[in-house]
Amino acid sequence: MELLRHVRDTEIDCFIKELYEETVRSGGIAVVEVKEKIGSLATNIIVRMIAGKRYSCGSDDEESKRCQNAIADFFHLVGLVLVSDWVPFLGWINVVMGRIAKIKRISQECDMIIGSWVNEHRRQRKLGENIKGDQDFIHVMLSILDDNNIPTEEADTIIKATCLSLILGGIDANVVVLTWTVSFLLNNRHVLKRAQDELDIHVGKHRQVQESDINNLVYLQAITKETLRIKPPVPLSAPREAMEDCTIAGFHIPAGTRLFPNIWKLQRDPSIWQKPLEFLPERFLNDHANVDVRGKNYEFLPFGSGRRICPGITFALKFLPLALGRLLHGFELGTVSDVAVDMSESPGLTAPKATPLEVTLTPRLPAMLYG
Repeated sequence: MELLRHVRDTEIDCFIKELYEETVRSGGIAVVEVKEKIGSLATNIIVRMIAGKRYSCGSDDEESKRCQNAIADFFHLVGLVLVSDWVPFLGWINVVMGRIAKIKRISQECDMIIGSWVNEHRRQRKLGENIKGDQDFIHVMLSILDDNNIPTEEADTIIKATCLSLILGGIDANVVVLTWTVSFLLNNRHVLKRAQDELDIHVGKHRQVQESDINNLVYLQAITKETLRIKPPVPLSAPREAMEDCTIAGFHIPAGTRLFPNIWKLQRDPSIWQKPLEFLPERFLNDHANVDVRGKNYEFLPFGSGRRICPGITFALKFLPLALGRLLHGFELGTVSDVAVDMSESPGLTAPKATPLEVTLTPRLPAMLYG
């Protein structure tokens, strides 16, 4: 995370610069579909850290379009609830509906794309190209597996599977959380104003927000926490298995039972959270100021807890406040005709926003700070 810190920094810079250029082309104020832009930002950061590649949103490059389409289809399929998941003997329905064929096709497409990344990295190593500087994840894994004399075919399978897990965990959840955060702020303008005031006090208008500023931006952190509370990245946690007979809330749970903790419900429990359905970042400055986001407080588990806690938590806690801070610091945000943002969800693994997020942007910093 620290070795590739500059990747996060430069990609967020490019994200802000692209938004600024749209405002210039539009005469000072632009209407932007932010959800798509955030998706491109998260994809570029994760893919650069994994494979050293950058895929621009809307690019005409064939490889770029192929990769983005495969990732989008992959996320869609992961979030599907299939009949056979609950009633196995009805699996034939998935075949008739064409879902199995689509799953196989996207699986092969993802395997080919990530496989091409691994092959390209192997060629670079054989040619002796300079990879001693900023080594991406695939280079590091190849070094480790080669040093341990792991057979090539087995090593490639390990690398491809791990990369796919990182893409799944690193892109969609962060896009969903950041999109919901901006949506909440647009529907709660007083919160947006207070966050920008905090940025002006601690950062000023003579430079951009840096990672080192985040610790001082306590209200910005509270906004991120409150979004994670109301809209956890994965509403149902990863499955657990009861290792012994136990009783939970009066219910007998036999050993071997598979459990799916309902994070969404836990974090909206009215016996713990006052006004649980309202967006109130202040709660994390007052009554819940000491509640930890890393799974130590069971009433707040946006990333899960224990040994199966989300491995992307460190990335999320660095990416989300920095990207949000740069966005709020750099622009005045609004909606078209000043209408409220539609907060409806669509089905999926991460409960994404159902409708596009169109935002009006107006620069609030000197032009030279946008690169």
